[in-house]
Amino acid sequence: MAHEHLDDVKRYLLDLQERLCDGLDRVDGAGFREDSWTREEGGGGGRSRVVENGAVFEKGGVNYSHVYGATLPPSATAARPELAGRSFHAVGVSWVLHPHNPHVPTSHGNVRFFIADKPGEAPVWWFGGGFDLTPFYPVLDDVRHWHRVAKAACEPFGKDVYPRYKAWCDDYFYLKHRDETRGVGGLFFDDVNTGGFDECFAFQRAVGDSFLDAYLPIVERRRETPFGKRERDFQLYRRGRYVEFNLVWDRGTLFGLQSGGRTESILMSMPPLARWEYAYAPEEASAEARLEAFLTPRDWLDETPLPPDSQE
Repeated sequence: MAHEHLDDVKRYLLDLQERLCDGLDRVDGAGFREDSWTREEGGGGGRSRVVENGAVFEKGGVNYSHVYGATLPPSATAARPELAGRSFHAVGVSWVLHPHNPHVPTSHGNVRFFIADKPGEAPVWWFGGGFDLTPFYPVLDDVRHWHRVAKAACEPFGKDVYPRYKAWCDDYFYLKHRDETRGVGGLFFDDVNTGGFDECFAFQRAVGDSFLDAYLPIVERRRETPFGKRERDFQLYRRGRYVEFNLVWDRGTLFGLQSGGRTESILMSMPPLARWEYAYAPEEASAEARLEAFLTPRDWLDETPLPPDSQE
């Protein structure tokens, strides 16, 4: 049995996919190619939209999917074992953007809705999602803008919401084997189902609707910043961290693969190029060394300056 509001969520997510692609295409111009697919191992499918070798984005995608089946995958029940064995619906939009210019940050986001059913019991539903920013040559004003927009999206739902989901983002997008965050964070939430469906759905919409306001001003400010081989090599090196997180730690990647989703769409999040270098260390006081100060969780809305060697 599907949740009574599943169609409402699906309509919103399909519209969000349209609006995200339209907004991103306004700064890129290459256009997104669309690829619809059906799930081979059970019900559902999706609509993938991908841009490659555009004016701004070397690779990017905005994917919609709705999959369902008889049993929730292990990645979805690891934190909630009481849901094991239930049938499920999972619907969401996910996006990732890998720009050409190393001075334009990579960014990722998603919003999703789950329903877990068991005969004779009321369906269990929850929302999840968020967005995060991964700069390679970070600018403090950009990071603060990003977090101001994230905070503004959360404020109508309580003063504790932004700090709670900001901290969860810092914890989630953390590469334990590298002892560093993937970037400068943003928002991450899961298992949101308190306060009633309408309140939770409104929060999901607020997060999804705020992404372009958070990201596009940064793209516009940095897209023309000059760069050369040194910056490009560093970008590719740091993209390796992105790959490591997605393949080692990301629950969304695991859920997609375990649920029989379309591999091309799931791995759309990977950058087109990346590199690894043994025992790399940036030159002391270099532009590349500045990044280290941004890979530790902090209150980005605190006006206290960062250490001098982390500034531009």
